[in-house]
Amino acid sequence: MAYQPNPSFAGLFRAFTSDPQSIGAGLTSQMDRLGENDPLLVSTGSDIVLFPRVGAAPRFESFRKSTRGFIELTAVSHLPLALAYLARMRELDPHDMRWRDGATQLKQHAQRTREANSTALWQDVIAVESFAGHEEKIARLVDYTCATSIDWLTRSLDDPQLLTFDALNDGYFAADGNRLPVPMNDVMFATFGLAFLDIVYRIGNWLRALPIDWRRAMVLVSGRSGRPTAGATWSSNNMCYLVWRASGRALPPERVYVAPHAPSFEIDALPDAAGLAELERTYRHLWLNTRASVEVARALFPQQPAYRFDPTLVDGMPPIASVDDRAATAARLRRIMEDPSQLLSNCVADYIVDQLHENGNRPNAVEIPGFTNVDYP
Repeated sequence: MAYQPNPSFAGLFRAFTSDPQSIGAGLTSQMDRLGENDPLLVSTGSDIVLFPRVGAAPRFESFRKSTRGFIELTAVSHLPLALAYLARMRELDPHDMRWRDGATQLKQHAQRTREANSTALWQDVIAVESFAGHEEKIARLVDYTCATSIDWLTRSLDDPQLLTFDALNDGYFAADGNRLPVPMNDVMFATFGLAFLDIVYRIGNWLRALPIDWRRAMVLVSGRSGRPTAGATWSSNNMCYLVWRASGRALPPERVYVAPHAPSFEIDALPDAAGLAELERTYRHLWLNTRASVEVARALFPQQPAYRFDPTLVDGMPPIASVDDRAATAARLRRIMEDPSQLLSNCVADYIVDQLHENGNRPNAVEIPGFTNVDYP
C-alpha cells in the first residue's frame, strides 16, 4: 500500500500555507486589501504593464517583437551568427549536406534583405525616434553586413574550408582592417546596441511619464525572458536595472521580484477586462505572498543582521573601457552565448542604460561600440 501522511499531520501542514483557508493565505489577503492603492508594475519577456491601483485601467507598453525596428536589427545581428552555426553543423558531420542547404537559403534571405534595405526604409517606414540622424549609417551597416555575408557564403559553397572557425575568425568575425573594413563582431555588438537603445529610450520615457510612487511600487518581472534558463536574477535580467535607473534610483531594489515561473502576457493577445482584472489579482497576490515572509522575518528576528540587497551588478558583464574596446565587446558576446543564465541582450544592456542616463537621455549622444567610431562602406 502506498504511503500516505498521517491525516492529523497533513492537516497541520495545510493549516499554515498550502490551503486556500490557511493562515498564510489569510495574511496575504489582508495585505491585498491594505495595498489596493499601491502601483504594480509587471514586466514580461516582451511587454510591460502598470496596474495603478485596484480597479484602475492598466497601461501597457511593448519593447520587443512588436516594436519598430526590433526584428530588422535582430535579423542583421543574427546573420553573422548563422554562419557560425553552419560551420558547427559542417564540423560535426562533414558528410551531412544540410549545412549546404542552410547556406543556400541564408544567402537568398540576405540578398532579399539587401534589396529591401534603404535609408528611406529606416527614415520613413521604420522611423524610430532614437535612430534619428543615424538612418543613413544604419542602412550602410545593413548593406555592408549583407554584402559581406553573401560573398562569404558564395565562396564557402565553392570552398567549404571557408566554413571553419579558424577561417571565419581570421577573415570574418575578428578580421583586421587588411582583411575586412569592419569585423562582424563589431556588427553584432552594434546591432544589439542599437536595438536596446530604442528599448531603454522608449520604456524609460514611458515609465517617467507615469504617476508612480516608486517607494510604494510593487515590481514583478514575470514569466520567461528569452531562453528558458535565462533572466532569473537581478544581474541576469536587464529589466530590473532598466526600471531602477528609470525611477531615478527611487525604487527600493528589494521591492523588485523576479518570478520566472509566474504567468506572462502579450499585448497582441490580451484577455478581456475580466481576464485582465484576474491577471492583476494573480500578480498582486504573488508579490504580496512573497512580501509576507520578508515582513514577518524583519519583525521576528530584530536582533539579527538584516538582509540588504545591493543592485550592483556583481555578476555583470566585462566593463567597457571605451567605445573602441573590442576586447570587452567580444568578451561580452562570448559571455552571453556561453552563460545560460544570461539574456542575449545583456551583452549591451547595462552599458546602454548607463550611457543614456549619463548623456541626458539623448539617444544621438550615446556612444555604441561597433557603430559610433566605425565607417561602414
